[in-house]
Amino acid sequence: MKNIIAIISTVIVLGLMGYTFNNGRAFQGGEAGNIIEDIKVSNNQVQMNTQPPQNDNIEEDKIRALRNKAGNTASFEVSNNYRSKCASCHGADGSGLQNGKKLMGPGLFGQSEEKLYKDLIDFKAGRKENLIMKGLLINLSEEDLKEYAKEIAQFKAKKDALEK
Repeated sequence: MKNIIAIISTVIVLGLMGYTFNNGRAFQGGEAGNIIEDIKVSNNQVQMNTQPPQNDNIEEDKIRALRNKAGNTASFEVSNNYRSKCASCHGADGSGLQNGKKLMGPGLFGQSEEKLYKDLIDFKAGRKENLIMKGLLINLSEEDLKEYAKEIAQFKAKKDALEK
């Protein structure tokens, strides 16, 4: 029975391949390829006809676009370790927000060093379930975890100092 099903499936697949080949090989040119070429030509004509907008503050617009592309950065200095491992989920300043939108990770801003360290240990040990956190922390030593907890706990004081 299995052999019969395998033979029938093979015949169907070969038949579909032959049918596709005889109908113009759509993905290798054919009629669909001509449609795509027509779209490319029309897009090039549209781009040639449009003029860039006149703007006196081009440099300012470039800086604004770069900031928007990079997302909000913290108003205070954070370590490269935090920026590379934590900021994408918890925000550049630990708020859990970027451009006013909630990120995947919760806000860490204002938490104590002891609580942060305990949570990091729990994630690493698997007592708190989060595969992303466990994967990020699995190769870090307890000393590294203490450094992260200490840095994140200082975010509130750093922000308060900047606002004064």
